[in-house]
Amino acid sequence: MEPQSQICHNTQCPARGKGGLDNIRVHSIKERRYKCDTCGKTFAATKGTALYRLHKPVEVYFLVMVLLSHGCRPQACVAAFGLDERTVSDWVAKAGSHCEAVHKHLVAGSKVELEHVQADELWVKLVGRKVWMAMAMCATSRLWLGGVVSQHRDKQLVNALAKLVRACAADPRLLVCTVGLSSYINALRRAWIKPCYTGKRGRPRLVAEPGLLVGQMVKQYAHRRVIGVIERAVVGAREAILQVLEATGTGVNTAYIERLNATFRARLAPLVRRTRAPARKEATLTAGMWLVGCCYNYCWAHHSLRLHTVPGAGRKWGERTPAMAAGLTQHIWRLEELLSYQAPLPEYAAPKRRGRPPKQATDQSLRLAA
Repeated sequence: MEPQSQICHNTQCPARGKGGLDNIRVHSIKERRYKCDTCGKTFAATKGTALYRLHKPVEVYFLVMVLLSHGCRPQACVAAFGLDERTVSDWVAKAGSHCEAVHKHLVAGSKVELEHVQADELWVKLVGRKVWMAMAMCATSRLWLGGVVSQHRDKQLVNALAKLVRACAADPRLLVCTVGLSSYINALRRAWIKPCYTGKRGRPRLVAEPGLLVGQMVKQYAHRRVIGVIERAVVGAREAILQVLEATGTGVNTAYIERLNATFRARLAPLVRRTRAPARKEATLTAGMWLVGCCYNYCWAHHSLRLHTVPGAGRKWGERTPAMAAGLTQHIWRLEELLSYQAPLPEYAAPKRRGRPPKQATDQSLRLAA
C-alpha cells in the first residue's frame, strides 16, 4: 500500500483532491483502507476506481471487461461465468463512468494539440427505437475525443459534440471536417466563442476565437449509392484549409472517423447492425461507448501509428496507441491499469455565503477580538 499516491475522497474535506500533503496514512492493511488526518474519514484503496465495492474475484471482472470491450455479448458472459445479468450491467455502468472520468482528466484536462479533427454520426438500434451517436477524433494522432448519444440527430447532439471538441483542444486554431449536416456550422461557431472580461460591471461581451476552419464533405446519392463527393470550405479561407491538409497529409473527408465507427461497431455488441443483443437504455450504450473509446485510446496499439525502433532493439517496429501519439502517456496500458486509474477529484471549494453573516458568527468574532 502506498499512501503517498492517495488523495482524500471526502467531498467535505478541505484537502480533497490535493496530493503531496502527507495527510493520508494506512488505516488497515488487511482491509486495504486509508485514513485522512485532515477530516478523519477512512476510505478503501479502490475508492475512485471501477473496482470499488467489487464482490467478485478481480480476475473474473477483468476477463468479463476484456470480452465486452471486444464485441462479446453480455449474455455470453453471463452463461460462461455463471453471473447474474444485473451484475454484468452494473459492471459496465461503473466501468463506463470511470472511463469517462479518466478521459475528462487526461484528454480534456491536458488540452491536446489538435490540428485536424473529423466528426461524424452513426445510428444505433435499441429495443423498439433508434438513437444517434456522434463522435469526433483527431486525424493526426487517431485520438478519440469522445462521443454523445441522443434520440435525435438535431442541434442539441451537434452542439454537445462541438463543445466536447473545444474542451479537448489546446489551441482554437484547427480544422474540423464534417459531413454535409448544416447544424455543424453554427454549433462549431458557438463553441468557439468566449467571454471577454474588461473589469467593468455587467455581462461580458462574447468574442469569437480566431483560427477555426470548417470543411464539409457532401455526398451525392443515386439509388442509395454514392455517385459523387463535393468538398467545400464553409468557415475560413480555402487556402488556409489546404495548408492544414498539406501539413497533416489528409484531405477534406471523414475517412478516419468512419473507420473508427467500423471499429466501434465491431467492438461494441449493441452497435452491430443486425444483432439479437441490442441495448435497452441509452445509459447502457453510453457506458459501453466510453469503455471501448478509452480502450481504443490507451490499450490498443494502432497499426498506422507504429514507428521504427533503434538498431539492436530486437524489434523492427515500435507499437503505439493514440494516447502515446498525442503525448498523453509513454506506454501501452493494460485494461487493469485503465480500470484501476484514479482520476484526481476537483479541489475543495468552500461554500460562499451571500448577504449579512449570521449573528452567531458575529458574536464569536467579537469575543475573539476582545
